[in-house]
Amino acid sequence: MRKLFAIIVSTVILSGCTMRVADMTVGSTKNYNINSGKFEKGMRVVGEDKVPVVIFPLGIPNVKTAMDRAIEKNPCSVALADVVISQINYSFLFGQIGYRVEGTEILDHDQPGCSGK
Repeated sequence: MRKLFAIIVSTVILSGCTMRVADMTVGSTKNYNINSGKFEKGMRVVGEDKVPVVIFPLGIPNVKTAMDRAIEKNPCSVALADVVISQINYSFLFGQIGYRVEGTEILDHDQPGCSGK
C-alpha cells in the first residue's frame, strides 16, 4: 500500500502539461517594415520564458519575452512564420510554469550585422 501511494505521489509531482494557446501564420514583437521583398525562411526555433514555482510562482512569465528569445537567436531574423504558442505547466507544489514560442525564422539579410546575399 505504501509503495502504491509513493508511486502515485511521484507521478503527480513529476507530471505536467503543455497546452497550445495560439497558432499564427506570422508573428513578431519587433518594429519592422515588412514591405521588403528580400525575405527568406530560416530554421525552426524555440524561445521560452519560464519561472520557478515553490508553492507559488516566483514571477510572471511573458509571451513577448518568449517570442523575443526565439527571434533573437539569429541576428538576421525579424519575425517568425507558422508560430505555435504553448503554455507550460510542470508544477504541483514545485516546478515551473511559462510559455514556449516555436516558429520558422523569417530572415532579412539587409539587417545591420547580417551578411547581405
